[in-house]
Amino acid sequence: MSGDAVPSGVVLLTDRWQARRPLTAVVAAAVAGGVRWVVLREKDLFREARAALAAELRVILADAGGRLVVAGPDPLDGDAVHLPAAGPYPPPAAGLVGRSCHDAAELARLTTEDYVTLSPVFPTRTKPGYGPPLHPAGLRELIAISPVPVLALGGIETPDRVAACVAAGAAGVAVLGAIMRADDPTEVATTLTAAAVPEAVTPVISRNQ
Repeated sequence: MSGDAVPSGVVLLTDRWQARRPLTAVVAAAVAGGVRWVVLREKDLFREARAALAAELRVILADAGGRLVVAGPDPLDGDAVHLPAAGPYPPPAAGLVGRSCHDAAELARLTTEDYVTLSPVFPTRTKPGYGPPLHPAGLRELIAISPVPVLALGGIETPDRVAACVAAGAAGVAVLGAIMRADDPTEVATTLTAAAVPEAVTPVISRNQ
């Protein structure tokens, strides 16, 4: 995968407390369903355990040409991080840097970040009461002023919601509960990934023009 690539399609956020199988098994199943980007959260783990988990997930993703991003400023021996809106500013030097944003003011603070998440787009079971939700219209407005590609995040659990976010201009969607809680993560990932691909539109040009 090229070094300048940014997350797109369906990006999986991890949460082993919500996963119905061991986390590595859920990630492997999601990768089998087309996921190529994973953001490792699990911030309650000690660094050694988290770094070991990151190493396992990198192997799973590398076999499919995917990439792991680590939540927090410590890349855990990798080169890709996703930072909270609160900081640090400026972002640390890394091969790939993302940041969580929620409004225009936070987008205006960006400096050298490569991409952002915008949330919550829809009400979310993972963080109930977190909001207010942007909905696709609000997402579209913020994407229009974002200096970097945007991943939509929050309550994105169905193909229709994925498609609505992509139609609003998102480069992809970040998904947690829909895959972590799934009985069949591969099936869910396959369905959501298919919906994240914008339909190709071929303009019809008259030869008489």
